Amino acid sequence: MIYLKSVSIESERFPNRRLFPFNIGALGEPQRLVFRRPVVFFSGENGSGKSTLLEAIARRCGIGLWDKPRRHESHYNPFEADLHRYVDVEWAEGRVAGSLFRAETFRDLSDFLDDVALSDPGRLDYHGGRILNTLSHGQGFLAYFEGRFEGHGLFLLDEPEAALSPASQLRLVRALERQEAEGRAQFVIATHSPILLGYPGAQILCFDGPQIAEVRYEETHPYRIYRDLFGSPAAGPRPHAQAAPAQAGLQPIGQAAPAII
Repeated sequence: MIYLKSVSIESERFPNRRLFPFNIGALGEPQRLVFRRPVVFFSGENGSGKSTLLEAIARRCGIGLWDKPRRHESHYNPFEADLHRYVDVEWAEGRVAGSLFRAETFRDLSDFLDDVALSDPGRLDYHGGRILNTLSHGQGFLAYFEGRFEGHGLFLLDEPEAALSPASQLRLVRALERQEAEGRAQFVIATHSPILLGYPGAQILCFDGPQIAEVRYEETHPYRIYRDLFGSPAAGPRPHAQAAPAQAGLQPIGQAAPAII
């Protein structure tokens, strides 16, 4: 199910080009991202803007964010959380419920969920029926995903693979497949995982160029690194040249994304 049809980045209205997030290269040009598949991946190097745009989409869609309290002011930036003010979203048939998962704040979120479950045990059903902090980090992720995905709506996931083994990442892929087959959910996922990026039929948007571009799985940086490593395992890991996204995938504002064959 596609609830969220498109996201437009209105960079011509950015108030500042020097400070984060308005200085991120892939977000610098006006562009419209058309979501054509129920499962969409954001791919790109660290600092390329994947998580930043995902958070802006969440804010623009009215999704609550679980944030850690700010404990210091050494790098205070008045624009840090303002990207959503310059992002527009288009719904297919009206706004739906949604959630944002972020690996970096999951520990604090699970503490809260476990505390709530002490007084309301029924809440456990929303995250796998288990007290999350009695599980390993990866087991907690999976319990949360497999319980949370039972609902319908828009699910935004920021690096869900962070605590997951390869086998557990495959379990997450199966959970996504079940939800897509039932037609109840849409997923937009920022990831570095070649396992997740290989999800059958997914749409992949790459953040490594001057604009966000739609690419094939085989063009993603994670895929090519692992292909080269496993193709010559005796050589071990080595630096890999950054590849530019396919120019045919560039999607300036107002143009639909090309089909992936």
